[in-house]
Amino acid sequence: MLNEIKKDAQTRMAKSVDAFRHDLIKIRTGRATTALVDHLKVNYYGSDMPLSQVATVAVSDARSLTITPWEKQMVGPVEKAILASDLGLTPTTAGTVIRLNLPALTEERRKELSKLVHSESEDAKVAIRNIRRDANHQVKELLKEKQITEDDASRTETEIQKITDSAIKDVDEVVKAKEQELMAV
Repeated sequence: MLNEIKKDAQTRMAKSVDAFRHDLIKIRTGRATTALVDHLKVNYYGSDMPLSQVATVAVSDARSLTITPWEKQMVGPVEKAILASDLGLTPTTAGTVIRLNLPALTEERRKELSKLVHSESEDAKVAIRNIRRDANHQVKELLKEKQITEDDASRTETEIQKITDSAIKDVDEVVKAKEQELMAV
């Protein structure tokens, strides 16, 4: 029973770290990556489809992406999706090929993005601490119902704290890697 509580907490914390990692992919660094447009949805004959299902996205060089819709009439809706997104980029179209040029980040913009990364990391840490609180609450309930001893409860809470510390350390490492990526010119 205690092992289930620990495993559940560990799994949920790992998912929080993964979700945080995934959220950071959307934060634009100076380097082009197809992950920047993964979250975009395009209106395809009345239904919203992921961009990857209506076009080919490729990195043409370090600072630009090319998006080639599979159907010629999809160029307009793809452009609209890019303009409506939170990317802050303006597409350039030549025939059926849409280019996204990523401008170099200014020092000021890098600092803003760094602050954003830190604020996102705090949200991830709060989520991890909430998972710890839930797990400790479950342990206390078992103790109150006299299903476990106080020693077992204390030992389990210590182990849950170690799992929490490890997850928070993972978040800090992700932040450090993203900051190095942001500050690289």
